[in-house]
Amino acid sequence: MEVTTLPAPVFCGVDWAEDHHDIALVDAGGKQLAKLRINDDAEGFAQLIARLGEHGDRADTLIPVAIETSRGLLVACLRATGRPVYAINPLAVARYRDRHSVARRKSDAIDAAVLANILRTDMAAHRPLPADSELVQAIAVLARAQQDAVWARGQASNKLRSQLHEFYPAILNAFATHKHGLCAREARSILAAAPTPTIAATLTRRRLQSLLKKAGRVRGIEAEADRLHKVFQRDYLHQLPQVEAAFGQQTSALLRQLNTACLNADQLEKSTAAAFEEHPDAPVIRSFPGLGSLTGARVLAEIGDDRARFASADSLKAYAGSAPVTRASGKSRTVMSRRIKNQRLAAAGYVWAFVSLTKSAGARAHYDHRREVGDRHVAAQRNLFNRFMGMLFYCLQHGQLYDELKAFPIQPQDECSAAAA
Repeated sequence: MEVTTLPAPVFCGVDWAEDHHDIALVDAGGKQLAKLRINDDAEGFAQLIARLGEHGDRADTLIPVAIETSRGLLVACLRATGRPVYAINPLAVARYRDRHSVARRKSDAIDAAVLANILRTDMAAHRPLPADSELVQAIAVLARAQQDAVWARGQASNKLRSQLHEFYPAILNAFATHKHGLCAREARSILAAAPTPTIAATLTRRRLQSLLKKAGRVRGIEAEADRLHKVFQRDYLHQLPQVEAAFGQQTSALLRQLNTACLNADQLEKSTAAAFEEHPDAPVIRSFPGLGSLTGARVLAEIGDDRARFASADSLKAYAGSAPVTRASGKSRTVMSRRIKNQRLAAAGYVWAFVSLTKSAGARAHYDHRREVGDRHVAAQRNLFNRFMGMLFYCLQHGQLYDELKAFPIQPQDECSAAAA
């Protein structure tokens, strides 16, 4: 009887660099089978695939790859082949390196071998990159870029506000109560026409009406122009004329940065929302209170659409940072908020929980209850976000829409109160 022997498993480690990559292949026994350096181009990737093929890489037995990053063209091309790709934290690689050398030797070739040995010994302890669809990967690019643009817009606005405090309090008073502050189109339009308080004081009501129309305002133009005219005509402290003019030039430069940031955020928001609406998970995500197209896109971008990525709702909650972490040793036991988490998903979750308070009576009641038992505002919102993440996991796994009655069922005392009323 002929006995068929299966090929011995092979593991690949890639030490990533900007213009080249070091490759190492090891077998199940830890023997290094091959090492090479490739360029960061199509020719180098072809060399890597050819070398993997020489050591048993087939469509049904793809060699897993460990690398220290989850981004870049090399990672994208490796994922496109369908093989499992493991993104290993560089800090973890440093700990593994000390297991093989007490002399603390380090080189690119050694790091590639360390990465391959991580898969050989502890592959079960690490997670491969998720098998997300092409659409959700595109949504992730757009959603993260839009979030970065929003953060850049906030930084540009804060820089401009700090600058205006130095010499131009009138414009700050004029838009102190506006929803968008200096990011409002009216504020940016007037600031572009009058970069100094001296010029602002010369603006007529008709000129202000023209600037408001140019900014896109269609209602209450005359009343708003009268209000702004009165604000600019008040008495304020002034810098010396030449100093004020210099501040005005710097303000114009900061305003151009703010205009660019606002334009980028608005355009990316439209693109993100449009891509999100094309995804089949969009109806489920948008059914949750507090999640619109933009916030929903941010959530989807971080959790992906690979249903096997998270083994349970608890895993998703830990990834989002909404679940607390417990540290116990002997008789001491401490429960604290999780610091190691997906920061983008956590930021989206804070907005999600905050908006849901006005969209869902159950969410509001849950938040109020957490406040009554002693949670502070942030902790109560994080607890609500944690509950929403569990619901979202279940709904996505089963293709169900959010149901308020199932999410926050009426308690018996609430039913008695409703009957008495």
